[in-house]
Amino acid sequence: MPFKNGDKILFTIVMILLVFGLIMISSAGVIYSQTRFADGYFFFKRQLIYGVLPGLLALYVCSKINYHFWKKIAVIFFFVSVIFLVLVFVPEIGTKIYGASRWIQLGPLSFQPSEMAKLAMIIYLAAWLESRGTHRIKDFFEGFLPFLGIMGLMGFLIMKQPDTGTLGVIVLTSIALFFVAGASFRHILAIGGLGAFFLWILVKIEPYRFNRILAFLDPKADPQGIGYQINQALLAVGTGGIFGVGFGQSRQKFNYLPEPVGDSIFAIIGEELGMIGAAALVILFVMLAMRGIKIAKNSPDVFGKLLAAGITMWIVFQAFINISANIALVPLTGIPLPFVSYGGTSLVFLMSGIGILLNISKHTNISRN
Repeated sequence: MPFKNGDKILFTIVMILLVFGLIMISSAGVIYSQTRFADGYFFFKRQLIYGVLPGLLALYVCSKINYHFWKKIAVIFFFVSVIFLVLVFVPEIGTKIYGASRWIQLGPLSFQPSEMAKLAMIIYLAAWLESRGTHRIKDFFEGFLPFLGIMGLMGFLIMKQPDTGTLGVIVLTSIALFFVAGASFRHILAIGGLGAFFLWILVKIEPYRFNRILAFLDPKADPQGIGYQINQALLAVGTGGIFGVGFGQSRQKFNYLPEPVGDSIFAIIGEELGMIGAAALVILFVMLAMRGIKIAKNSPDVFGKLLAAGITMWIVFQAFINISANIALVPLTGIPLPFVSYGGTSLVFLMSGIGILLNISKHTNISRN
């Protein structure tokens, strides 16, 4: 196996999540697939062909590439991702779906550049922060302001789509990486204050974002309107109880719960497998986080440490936001559950990130633990 010298525990966790995701997509999407495409397993087949198989290939390739290679192409990769984010707004290239310009159409295939941007941002920041050194990172002009510029460029393009959920993941991951690299705590607080201010502006200028806040604060206020999705998700999770209604027995997937194979799949998991199944999934992500942190801690150099930490935080933050949104702990954002939700582009770049993590682990003693 290509990862025989890498972290076998991390690889096993990801494979379990991957198989579990396919199984749940086959269950959660059966009605939606039949209704839209007259094929009950349409989403399952698409995920397998355009997500899992290329994802495994991406994992294999990235696990074989020495992770220092990514430092050499960090700038190029970052600006390529920026170019793709711009191309979504170009007619005949970008595709608008549900009022959002998030996809590029490549013949029969669609590609979501924001998923590339997550990994590109982590690689670029890891290389940039290492080059600065702790002393310069703490400096206002050499650390704080350039970091805001980098995050501002990426954030502006993501918000133009618009994609608040992806922006949240990128911002949280970037700030956490900045902190791990040795940034001043005062600068972190300042970024937090600026972030809260801009979030307030974004909520004020777009009514749908304000409605999501209202639905989060009081889901029962408009159960057939702005609170519909979160109410259906809570109904699914509540119906599942401790043991669930049984695999394949969900009622909410009968066109009641929007996006049952996408950002709402955790609600279907809670309904069919109950609190036990949902808790087991959460435990898998906790184990992945612990393994990723250990890889970062044992990395032989600063770049490897930052890169491993960034990839781990990206996956964990995204999983936390998705799960929390489905149980009304945070407002709905519309981001996929890593390795589980339907979405080929997301899965391919997540698997690429895991491949890089596996390669970093080959250069530490962790794979023997």
